[in-house]
Amino acid sequence: MRTLVHIGHIVVFIVLTLITQVGGIIYVLTLLARPLLAKRITAKWSLRSLLFGIFVILYCIVTFAIVPVIAQPFGRVSLPISETNHVKPLHFFSCLLNRHYVRPQLKAVMFAAGNQLNEQCPGSVINYLDAGFPFMNGFPLLPHLSHSDGKKVDVAFCYIDKATGVATNMAPSPIGYGINEEQLPGEENTTAYCKSCGFKRYDILTRLVPQYQGDNFKFDAVRTRHLVDIFASQQEVGKLFIEPHLKTRLKLISPKVRFQGCHAIRHDDHLHIQLR
Repeated sequence: MRTLVHIGHIVVFIVLTLITQVGGIIYVLTLLARPLLAKRITAKWSLRSLLFGIFVILYCIVTFAIVPVIAQPFGRVSLPISETNHVKPLHFFSCLLNRHYVRPQLKAVMFAAGNQLNEQCPGSVINYLDAGFPFMNGFPLLPHLSHSDGKKVDVAFCYIDKATGVATNMAPSPIGYGINEEQLPGEENTTAYCKSCGFKRYDILTRLVPQYQGDNFKFDAVRTRHLVDIFASQQEVGKLFIEPHLKTRLKLISPKVRFQGCHAIRHDDHLHIQLR
């Protein structure tokens, strides 16, 4: 029985480390407090509830007060938690899971792009999705293949609220990914091509993410084209990944705008930006 408990702790440590980078360490620190608390609290569920509360408090303190400071020597800075220079997270959990760290150059690019987009389309903001973890090059940001060096960030497309016909800064997906702007008749079907080549997981997020919210939004081609062109004009940006049918539809001519390849997942639900 004790062996199973130890295995359970190891599994939790690994999972928390993989999804937050720092959660595993905080979990271990919480466990170290258990023997001391167990001397005073004998009720099992009361002890577990207290330990969970301690973990949550420690995690929030470390995530929002300590990690941003420690990340700086690793060449990482956090993207804003709330709207700053017309840049904000689409969902707060990106920040809660420490997935919003980039190199200072990329943060500057984001702010410059946010200001330019707002000038061209007043009221607009850039909603970022996943960026990178705060520490160490090469530490994987699952399920991404390349977000491991602080040089990449994903941003959401722009949308129109179907009910009002007005541009909105919201997006349809509950996680920012998985609700796609499908190809129109006559446009290139990259998903079908990649799956025919054996890349069956190419559209896996589309199959996993609930699609009902997509009916409330319409893809904003005008603002999204402005968004891509603004990033492409930034000298520090080296590549932008978007699905080929959207590159054609939006008439994107910059050589920086590319197809990410079938080995990744489809990019007609978000834009991938990376530094040179």
